[in-house]
Amino acid sequence: MPETTLPVFLTATLPASGRTTLDGEEARHAATVRRLRVGERLVLSDGEGGMARCVVEAVQAGRDAALTLAIEEHWTEEPPALRVIVAQALAKGDRGELAVELATEAGADAIVPWRAARSVARWEEGTRGDKALTRWRTTARAAAKQARRAHIPEVAEPATTRELAELAQTVSRALVLESGITTRLTEIELPAQGDILLVVGPEGGITDDELTTLTDAGATAIRLGPTVLRTSTAAAVALGALGVLTDRWK
Repeated sequence: MPETTLPVFLTATLPASGRTTLDGEEARHAATVRRLRVGERLVLSDGEGGMARCVVEAVQAGRDAALTLAIEEHWTEEPPALRVIVAQALAKGDRGELAVELATEAGADAIVPWRAARSVARWEEGTRGDKALTRWRTTARAAAKQARRAHIPEVAEPATTRELAELAQTVSRALVLESGITTRLTEIELPAQGDILLVVGPEGGITDDELTTLTDAGATAIRLGPTVLRTSTAAAVALGALGVLTDRWK
């Protein structure tokens, strides 16, 4: 697998060889913002593991921007044997989007918005909730590009605590981050493959009832360290720790 240090652009269609055209918003970004020129290189990604290093053969800037690209090398990155699903409690303002951005850059494989009891943001059914979900998905897409990731994490429909508990029963390990717990991440056994569900509570904390529901479903409550992290940064810190403690980064 080639080292990906070149700028990454997303495309729905990714041929294995020959030539292809990058158009739409991605082409406008490449031509206008990045100012890529003939002879420069970039990486195309389909967001599902397919990657291709390309050389720019022609650039059309403006509203109908398009880049003609010659594919030099194509490869596929498989998802990790150990995946991490982040259940992120809804947060007020842009803190939820920040959490998604940081978690994506840190390697989250999927994100589940969680309607926690103490979440200030509610994401009620309808237009407002749909717009909020779209912002999370857009944020994950942009962060995956920034991090040169081959896979864009799926942002699922928002889940209730009961639905999270059902998900916890299907994964290899479920972890709930909670500052008042004595057990630390370094003290528990982690699987080598499968899915880890990582539950991050809201700024007001997880309620006793929620914690009971999740632990009754098989989840383990843990803390990361001596400090209390914001809901927007907790997942990223935990993902970094999981990368060190497991083979996810090998």
